Amino acid sequence: MKKLPLARVPSLAEYVSELSDEPVILTTNGRAVAAVVALPNVDAETVSLSCNPEFLAIIERSRRRHEQEGGISPDEMRRRLGLRKSKMRARSLNRRKAQT
Repeated sequence: MKKLPLARVPSLAEYVSELSDEPVILTTNGRAVAAVVALPNVDAETVSLSCNPEFLAIIERSRRRHEQEGGISPDEMRRRLGLRKSKMRARSLNRRKAQT
């Protein structure tokens, strides 16, 4: 992902400082070529991954697989990773068993 310091684009810097909920559309010859949008609570890595075709393909494959095969429970994941149930989770399960 390329980054361009706003100081190198002074007119764009003016728009960004006033950016709120509405994107700024950049045009060339009247044709939209880019958009500048506010990114509250988003880091550069998230933006980079959301534009990465390989990452998006992995996510799409995972979604299709989940639809076809289903997922696994948190307990099954812990078992596969060799982790114990948390004390809070164990207490909650014990309470449920006692209520039935």
